[in-house]
Amino acid sequence: MPVRLRPIACLSVPALLLGLSGCGGAGPDQFAPPCPSARLIPELSDMTRYAGKGPAHDLTDLIVQAHVMGVKGSCSAGDDKSVLPAKVQVTIAVQRGPAMRGREADVPVFLAVTEGETVRDKQVFPVHVVFPPNVDRLTMTSQDIDLALPVSARKTGAAYGIIAGFQLTPDELAANRRAAGQ
Repeated sequence: MPVRLRPIACLSVPALLLGLSGCGGAGPDQFAPPCPSARLIPELSDMTRYAGKGPAHDLTDLIVQAHVMGVKGSCSAGDDKSVLPAKVQVTIAVQRGPAMRGREADVPVFLAVTEGETVRDKQVFPVHVVFPPNVDRLTMTSQDIDLALPVSARKTGAAYGIIAGFQLTPDELAANRRAAGQ
């Protein structure tokens, strides 16, 4: 059974972000089912987008800069014992640069479900950011992203992982790796 992600239209509510935690939804006499663990991959957690092509840029070329602050989620017992319902939220911080035309930008955020080192499912969610007048920095948290994880007596939600990041261009990924000294 494949993992299913239900896409969201945009990120909206400002909030602080915690790691994917012990899942909720169980009654007072019932333990919550094990949830996937979340992780951020440093070279995919930052996006710096410049106007123009080429490796040489300065601050005046900056269109938008963004950072994935984290991922949080919860799991609950569902009616179908072979599927674990989970909800995930992604929080990002976005800064408008001097080269941005207008006050709107689209930021490509992805959410992936892994099993070991294998990506089981990945969805890219274009996040439309609107900067109000006199505001150049925003923190945004997504609406719930619903997951349906196949489970059994031998495989719980803990067998999966969640990765969130930015869908980067090859040049943006290379720049992040250079900045990290890789």
